[in-house]
Amino acid sequence: MNAIIPSDTQAGLELTTRLEAQRAAFLAEGHVSAEVRINRINRAIAQLQKYQDQIADALNSDFGHRSTQHSKLMDVAAGIGPLVHARKHLKKWMRAEKRSTLFPLNLFGARSRIEFQPLGVVGIISPWNFPVNLTFAPLAQVLAAGNRAMIKPSEFTPATSELLKRMVEEVFDPSEISVITGGPEIGQTFSSLAFDHLIFTGATSIAKHVMTAAAQNLVPVTLELGGKSPVVVGESADINLVCNRVMWGKTTNAGQICLAPDYCFVPERALNQYIEGLKASTVKMFPSLLSNSDYTSVINQRHFDRLTNYLADAKAKGATIIELNPAHETFEGQPHHKIPPMLLLDCTDDMLVMQEEIFGPLMPIKTYRNIDEVISYVNSKPRPLGLYYFGDDKQEERALLDRTTSGGVTINDVIMHVSQEDLPFGGVGPSGMGAYHGFEGFKTFSHTKSIFSQSKMDINGMTGMNPPFNEKTDKTIKQMLKG
Repeated sequence: MNAIIPSDTQAGLELTTRLEAQRAAFLAEGHVSAEVRINRINRAIAQLQKYQDQIADALNSDFGHRSTQHSKLMDVAAGIGPLVHARKHLKKWMRAEKRSTLFPLNLFGARSRIEFQPLGVVGIISPWNFPVNLTFAPLAQVLAAGNRAMIKPSEFTPATSELLKRMVEEVFDPSEISVITGGPEIGQTFSSLAFDHLIFTGATSIAKHVMTAAAQNLVPVTLELGGKSPVVVGESADINLVCNRVMWGKTTNAGQICLAPDYCFVPERALNQYIEGLKASTVKMFPSLLSNSDYTSVINQRHFDRLTNYLADAKAKGATIIELNPAHETFEGQPHHKIPPMLLLDCTDDMLVMQEEIFGPLMPIKTYRNIDEVISYVNSKPRPLGLYYFGDDKQEERALLDRTTSGGVTINDVIMHVSQEDLPFGGVGPSGMGAYHGFEGFKTFSHTKSIFSQSKMDINGMTGMNPPFNEKTDKTIKQMLKG
């Protein structure tokens, strides 16, 4: 491969050398047996189990405050799940697939099949919001497909990134899996490497740079991004159920989730009931916030300032802001970056909170009179990563499914389609490119090799395919033209 070396810097040369070592080891290995793949997956699972407490401590340090149970549930356990699923199914995934063969070649013994071959070395760029889960979830299918991996975790979670590096180096040879830590410059260099595939999870704005860098070596990319995922509350919805599930999605990790419900559409008549329901749900989950160990801090000062700027901008432009602060705590002078959940009413499209992905505990609420208004509004915006419909009206549900486009949909809940490992997960348009999870992830990180086995019979002579052409040729042409 005549790859473009990312730069002549020391870091660029070191990363290129590491990539070349992994590729050489991959080529020397040849066929990657199911037993080898399972062994690698088992080592990854064992490290997550062994280091679960240290992972929770590192995440707490990086976020300023993050619950141990939250980290074990959403990062450690959620990272193990895809690995277990891949381990269970990879032997079936590895089987060749028979495909139909063109008539009349099939009658003479010709056969067609597909085999799934490892690509080689896959680059994984993981984000800060769930740095363990979103490293090991794609790694599950990368390993199941028989590949090697180089991982670049986020510089926003330095303690967790260093721990990941130590965990990997303890049980994997650098030629199998390698973790590269560092800041934006290292990330840019990493994106420029001549991987066989690159998966990036993060912001759409950064994805443009990643894709541009990858294009220099024609590296195929999977981009898992985000966007403004809407909640549509139907007239038939159970408001109490809606409020409990939406508020769970908006406050989990303080809303720092790519699939977090970004804004809500509520029937005009149900607005007050919906607001009261969200208040009640908040009180139930978080009687207090500031000293509550279950309520996560915003990751850093930069993102805290971004969210407070959204609030100031919305307020200046006429939004009504309702702070959900059950214990009436004062957040000024806090040692962390906690922000209480905020409901924003009377929002207009010129507000930043309606233009940018929120990625925090702010919830704009819009009202509507008929479902066509909602569909038109959703379709006027970039396609989101998720869409959430609450209700029992199958006609209304069908209209949303047929007339809007999103990466995925959860009905009568939020976020949960991502937890179904047998469903492909990915975005569409600005919310992402490609998909992984389960068999679709295995295929993403595999080369789908087409194999045709020709019959030993003289097929060309029998069909007049070879010159000199004759009446057999004319008969074959006539047969093919029938359509």
